[in-house]
Amino acid sequence: MRNRFDIQLENLNNDMIAMGALCENAISSAVKGLLTYNVDIAREAIAVEKEIDQKERDIEALCLKLLLQQQPVARDLRLISAALKMITDMERIGDQAADIAEIVTFADLSRSTSSIHIAEMADAAIKMVTDSINAFVARDIQLAEAVIAYDDVVDNLFTQIKKDIVSLIASDTVTGEAAIDVLMIAKYLERIGDHAVNIAEWVEFSITGTHKG
Repeated sequence: MRNRFDIQLENLNNDMIAMGALCENAISSAVKGLLTYNVDIAREAIAVEKEIDQKERDIEALCLKLLLQQQPVARDLRLISAALKMITDMERIGDQAADIAEIVTFADLSRSTSSIHIAEMADAAIKMVTDSINAFVARDIQLAEAVIAYDDVVDNLFTQIKKDIVSLIASDTVTGEAAIDVLMIAKYLERIGDHAVNIAEWVEFSITGTHKG
């Protein structure tokens, strides 16, 4: 019975990795579409978001099956409970990547992104998502703590982007409407970082039994 349970836990790990990879793909596609002014690439994020939703349902079903059929011990119960919380944040990450893509599909931002730090912010957000999932799979509390600390990098980039936008408006190289669109995109990336922090905090809970959030 335990051997079967361990196999199902391994399946859970694999599904979490797969969902994390989908989140990374969604963010990457949305931002690449933004930076290359390619609506088709941006739309890939919207398609991936639907895959993320399905993966969330699959993982939720597996977790409930483990809870109902296997009667897990305390450590395993924490792990499964944490996974259920984490996939909610991962689903929201997919939503926010799709929201970025939606902006790219209707806004002309070709003059608004060349001199700001959107690409760096996206890379930082993706790193946080990747590391938070890896921390869960590896049961690595130090990596989870590093994700939480790294949120300062994303927050500082958001502050820098706001300054970039003010400079663009002052130099009359961007319209107010485009500035708002870029600021919204940066805000979505900041929220993605916040969700990665939430994931890392649930990783800590799965290991220690204490939730700091």
